[in-house]
Amino acid sequence: MKTTAADPRTQFSRLLEQHRGIVLKIARGYCAHQEDRLDLIQEISVQAWDAFDGFDPARARFSTWLYRVALNVAISQLRRQQLRQRHHAPLDEEALPADGAAPAEQRHALRQLEAAIHALPPLDRALMLLHLDDYDHRQIADILGISSANVSTRLHRLRQQLRARFDPTP
Repeated sequence: MKTTAADPRTQFSRLLEQHRGIVLKIARGYCAHQEDRLDLIQEISVQAWDAFDGFDPARARFSTWLYRVALNVAISQLRRQQLRQRHHAPLDEEALPADGAAPAEQRHALRQLEAAIHALPPLDRALMLLHLDDYDHRQIADILGISSANVSTRLHRLRQQLRARFDPTP
């Protein structure tokens, strides 16, 4: 079978590969264990493919659409786990892969930030991941289905929480 740029499978594969960082960030933000991350990555990919027919490039960029799908899958999976009374152990900082080029102090700070993000409620976690990925308030609002004002308020509160956690001096 000859594939062309118009072939949906080829187009989807190309776009997913181009934006795989989004899926990896969501998986890291929502799963403490590598096995769970791999499961979530697979589920996001399957759900994104299933929903790809509904992707309209005139309404949103692929990255925005993929963020929405990935976050919905991650939050749904988290809710299912909570319903089953299944709880993850705290994030094992030693199990996180380290960037060997970064100084030890910087790697430690990054692990602390990842642990703080992982401890956030699902919506706040999604909001912070999008913010750290340089999405503006309007884009975050579109992806999460909340108002821009709500995004601003929540981000302000999250920044205050993180500041208090990492800088306890008044």
